[in-house]
Amino acid sequence: MNLTGESVELLAPAGTFETFKAAIDAGADAVYLGGKHFNMRVHNKNFNLDDEELRDAVKYAHERGVKLDVTLNNLISVEEIPPLEKYLRFLDEIKIDAAIVQDLAVVHLIRKLGLNIPVHASVMMNINSVPAVEVLKNLGIKRVVVSREMNFEQVRTLREKTGIETEYFIHGDMCIADSGQCIHSGVTFGQSGNRGRCLKACRWAYKFIDETTGEILDDTSYKLALGDMCLLRNIPELIQSGIYSFKIEGRMRPPEFVSRIVSTYRRAIDSYIADPTGYSLAENIWQDFFEKRVRKFTTLCAFQKPTKTDIGLSGKREPRFFSEAIEEPNFDDAKTAEIFAKETAIKKSAVKPELTVRVTSLDAAKSAIANGANTIYVGGDTFKPLKPFTIDEYKKAVELAKNSNVKIILNTPRITRDSYLNELAELLSRKINFDGVLVSNLGSLNLVKKLSDLPIYADHSFNLFNHIAAEFLQSLGVQRATASLEMSFAQVKSVVENSSLPIEIIIHGSTESMVSEHNLVGFYYPNYNEFATPEILNKHFALVDNAGEIHSLRVDQFNYNHIYFGKDLCLLPYIEKFIGASALRIEAQDYSPELTALVTKIYRAAIDGKNFDADFDELKKITPRKLGSGVYKFAESKNSL
Repeated sequence: MNLTGESVELLAPAGTFETFKAAIDAGADAVYLGGKHFNMRVHNKNFNLDDEELRDAVKYAHERGVKLDVTLNNLISVEEIPPLEKYLRFLDEIKIDAAIVQDLAVVHLIRKLGLNIPVHASVMMNINSVPAVEVLKNLGIKRVVVSREMNFEQVRTLREKTGIETEYFIHGDMCIADSGQCIHSGVTFGQSGNRGRCLKACRWAYKFIDETTGEILDDTSYKLALGDMCLLRNIPELIQSGIYSFKIEGRMRPPEFVSRIVSTYRRAIDSYIADPTGYSLAENIWQDFFEKRVRKFTTLCAFQKPTKTDIGLSGKREPRFFSEAIEEPNFDDAKTAEIFAKETAIKKSAVKPELTVRVTSLDAAKSAIANGANTIYVGGDTFKPLKPFTIDEYKKAVELAKNSNVKIILNTPRITRDSYLNELAELLSRKINFDGVLVSNLGSLNLVKKLSDLPIYADHSFNLFNHIAAEFLQSLGVQRATASLEMSFAQVKSVVENSSLPIEIIIHGSTESMVSEHNLVGFYYPNYNEFATPEILNKHFALVDNAGEIHSLRVDQFNYNHIYFGKDLCLLPYIEKFIGASALRIEAQDYSPELTALVTKIYRAAIDGKNFDADFDELKKITPRKLGSGVYKFAESKNSL
């Protein structure tokens, strides 16, 4: 590796024109910032640049040999499409250096409009596998902001196998949840973190309890509050990793803060490039940097998985709390009922929707089939103490389904690194007669497309928010997609009615607010040891917030942690509004076979127009969590206009 000043890029954040200039003066090679709309930082109207400021910023940067990237990294709802097209034409006109994008609709519109805007895949796309990068490269995307959960070796491998240019967060505020896979703010407050309005439930205080007994195992503290990323002491490893763009988080920070962070990293990077063997970080520079920190520092996942020491448990260094815990709405919430009373039913399909059920055991699959499900999703994330489906169990499920004229679809895990995709490739090679595959991201989609001719279904983890993204998925070979769990009914209805791709809607079940690679059970269970007491992960635990909501915590076979909402989604009182959709799904992966049977029976009766009152009364008595209405208590998921 022959190091020069062009070997790496120091990418700085800016939220105002003053901060933008300060970042350049401090030595940034490139600056990323947002316009007044369509970006992930729209809480404060005093931040982000208007169109004329953007025009001036591009000119100012280019005159100084600095690149300017614009964030277009939030999910786009239908009403935002026309102004988005206008905005994209403007960005093309002023010649920005790149647009940082999450929503596939933006990629599609840039191509459709014939615009010459380079596209970088946002960290919110949660890109962490070779097959996913291959899809993006085929779309003309030149750079990927890789998942924050990837370590240096994984990033190096990804880059070497694909040739993609990589961007990596090196400093600033980090999330405990996998990028793009947290919907807590969107469902609880109608303000989606995927749409630039995160109210940071990860910064709340929680108790850690044994869910079965209710015993408090670890008292109230800020259990999900990760420290700030800091790689200043790891400049040699960072540069030698082959990562090209070093990204500093902090678009809501003042000019003097950004200037200090950028100039310190600038000096360290330049010093290493000038003399790699003689490089060392002066201790007085580090001490000054450390003393002025906001939160505690962590290297996050760059070298190894974080531990409890990387969490700001006391909350004392937390600069701002965006929200407080609130009680989630009940399924019969008056506000929800009022909204549905004003809405007309979805008008799309002339036939009854399929009733689909996601399960993680053969017995639960049998229960769903026996009680009227049309389609069963099997496999995927399996929560301990359950064991993943074996090859033999998959074959039995397929045989049982065929005999009952029911479709059986292979489910894939939410997070699919290359190691899992290798296992998926092996499973597909066994030629089990599935009726399709439910994929969770671009990586699993691409692999299934390459290795089989099975129909492909896209899960809600794609964060589908508009019909253009749906049609784009259709162009990639998807036959049905699942609507985002953060959309209001009016927004879901708009997607279903305007999309040429059939849309599935989740109407009941346990739904995850976050998925995290951090071992939260290991962090907070007293005296846990991964070697001496691994069986502890088989128990069921929960986090309790200050509003009293109990968030079930489940550990899957890959040791990812799944945090659930306090209430299970239940749209049974409003079922007639959803009948026009292609499919209606029950999320039963955390249900016993008996509960799966009852819920399936109830929704089968509801779809068929039969009475279900007695069974529903029974369900309300035995459901493991109370029943809620989720995001549907809001008329809309607030946009960025």
